[in-house]
Amino acid sequence: MALYFALLLMFGGVNEVFGLQGSSGAEQGSEGPEGATSCSCDKLNRAAAAGVDAIRDPAHKYSSEANIKVTETQGDEEEIHGQMVLISGGVFLMGTDNPGIPADGEGPQRLVHVDSFYMDIHEVTNGQFQSFVSATGYITEAEKFGDSFVFEGILSESVKGCTTQAVAAVPWWLPVKGANWTYPEGPDSNITDRLDHPVVHVSWIDAAAYCSWANKRLPTEAEWEYACRGGLKDRLYPWGNKLNPKGQHYANLWQGEFPIHNSGEDGYIGTSPLDFTMRRCGPHSPQVMSFPANGFGLFDMVGNAWEWTADWWTVHHTRDQLNNPMGPQSGLNKVKKGGSYMCHKSYCYRYRCAARSYNTPQSSASNLGFRCASQEKW
Repeated sequence: MALYFALLLMFGGVNEVFGLQGSSGAEQGSEGPEGATSCSCDKLNRAAAAGVDAIRDPAHKYSSEANIKVTETQGDEEEIHGQMVLISGGVFLMGTDNPGIPADGEGPQRLVHVDSFYMDIHEVTNGQFQSFVSATGYITEAEKFGDSFVFEGILSESVKGCTTQAVAAVPWWLPVKGANWTYPEGPDSNITDRLDHPVVHVSWIDAAAYCSWANKRLPTEAEWEYACRGGLKDRLYPWGNKLNPKGQHYANLWQGEFPIHNSGEDGYIGTSPLDFTMRRCGPHSPQVMSFPANGFGLFDMVGNAWEWTADWWTVHHTRDQLNNPMGPQSGLNKVKKGGSYMCHKSYCYRYRCAARSYNTPQSSASNLGFRCASQEKW
């Protein structure tokens, strides 16, 4: 690893090797403060180490058919695969004509039809991902590379002291040796008390492999945004246009001055639990989540952790009405939606349903997770 970092310095540092560039520019629009910048988690990109064929590989190797013993030997199947709700199909307004970050391709606003589908009520948890790894022996991209990007504000002093590199222009992102889904903040952390938190440090490839194993798939960007809106028309957030209606927090976001201080007014400074039921009430009690659901019964559609979608990234969209759009047929980056616990209006105003960002399929970070969709309920 020492040689690895020496090579980074020789050939331009972490920024160049990982395909990272400068900030995406000021956020604009009526809801974004003038001069605001990005948290640049869309710049934490590993260079592609394999072609499209390798990206498609998880769909078979880690499918339930290839690991048929999984459902026969793993406890409660519903707990493994997660609860899903039916999202009845329909037509909605996708995107916006008043973009918070125009460079992200949030517009134009256009009519889109999606068929009915099922979606996980919350992001995939550490516990669910652990079941997948136990059943298949899967090794994530972060484990293969030996490191992953972690926000400096959640690292221990000892780990920060051992990490001498930072991402150019965004020094709050550190490539931490040994950071992965089981050690979210590096070697001195664990997920023992976070099995009900969203799994993070998962690449698009990792997410696709899990979904295939669970007989599911990643949602398209159109499906994700339709689900996020929860039946509301042309609203900023899954619950409406006010961020904190009646003073209540509806999502796990950053409060305070980014990246210096997160006051944790919403109760959290990192990821938040997705299901308090087992913690507080016992196995047969009604579910208790950290934040309210949207109109479709979905939790944490914005904030907490970014969520991968199936689509390749593009910023060019037609105003013509589309039916079940699936994005470009190929590309370099995959779309992610929803923002994370690091998002703040002054920096990363991407916790809106229309907001979007991207990373390469091999990339991972401490605020990046996913949820699954399906045409059938599991």
